[in-house]
Amino acid sequence: MTDSALSVWPAIVEDARRYPSPHNSQPVKLRPTGPLTATLYYDLDLGLPAESFGIPFAHVCAGVFLETLRVVARAAGYEVSERLDLAEMDFEGSERLHRFAEVELEPLDLSEKERAEARIALERLRTRRTSRRPYTSRTVSVDVLRGAERICTEAGYEFRSTDDRALVKRIVHVNQATLFDDLENDAVYDEIMTWLRFSKREAAEKADGLSAEAMLLPGRILRFAMGHRGLWRAPVIGAAIRGVYLNTMRGVHQLGWLEGPFAGPGDYIEAGRTFMRVWLELHRNGVVLHPFGTVITNPRSHELFADAVGAREGDGRMAWMLFRFGYSPYPPLAHRRSAAAMLLENESAATAASGEEAR
Repeated sequence: MTDSALSVWPAIVEDARRYPSPHNSQPVKLRPTGPLTATLYYDLDLGLPAESFGIPFAHVCAGVFLETLRVVARAAGYEVSERLDLAEMDFEGSERLHRFAEVELEPLDLSEKERAEARIALERLRTRRTSRRPYTSRTVSVDVLRGAERICTEAGYEFRSTDDRALVKRIVHVNQATLFDDLENDAVYDEIMTWLRFSKREAAEKADGLSAEAMLLPGRILRFAMGHRGLWRAPVIGAAIRGVYLNTMRGVHQLGWLEGPFAGPGDYIEAGRTFMRVWLELHRNGVVLHPFGTVITNPRSHELFADAVGAREGDGRMAWMLFRFGYSPYPPLAHRRSAAAMLLENESAATAASGEEAR
């Protein structure tokens, strides 16, 4: 198979690599299998299995990517046809690439209006950011929230939100306490440390992870605080460190969360799709957000959050996403690895190349 026959995939991946992922780990890999077909994998070495719900959120991330791929492909004039593999992910096994889908790009006959709308949607994807900047006091309107509610309802999920000052403050403090709690779990701590980037140079060179700049924390302070986790519980210096971290939560006036089916890989993937659609819908209206993922994945914090908001859980249903949202200054860019780093070599081409070398 010639390089030109596969040329559509590098162009698609150039934009699809912008999908958000937990800790900006970017675990999705794509292997072209034909001019318009590919296999999608989740790289288990880039996952976050230490968290209580870390494994389910691998499939949530896969769903986020599939929705991202749909937006990118449509702007290029294609519809994405999928065959999902809903097997559980085995983070302990020897195979490190977990296949979760076979996809095919099918040409679309779009009207000029539809093409324009697809290009606008792609531009929204390109400009989407996670914002940890201080949020303003401006409240997101009911009309904007109805758009997010409609997306969730159509997918079988429920979008809920609050601007109650006392409740928001309570949950923000739960989020703060979650980090301290996670630091005492050795496996979770090691996982967090793997993805922290303490300087602009390190963040740019590795092109992944959580940068101190994006987290609004001086790199030296973050490195010291995370390298001396026992100090977080100390009476004086611990209070100072907690204060610095809590200061990054300034301006939180509204919180949103999603509830619905969350009982297996199929649910997790649909949850990811739904969340990405909600995110792009809010971004369409100038609204930014910042997921509070660890509140969901930390069992103690999840219970406190679910109790505070009266979440309806059980029988395969869960409050599985929490985030702050609102308006903020434009956040800094989170670096992404290159499209080439996301693309796996076509297996037939690799086999042919091996044959040539053997001869």
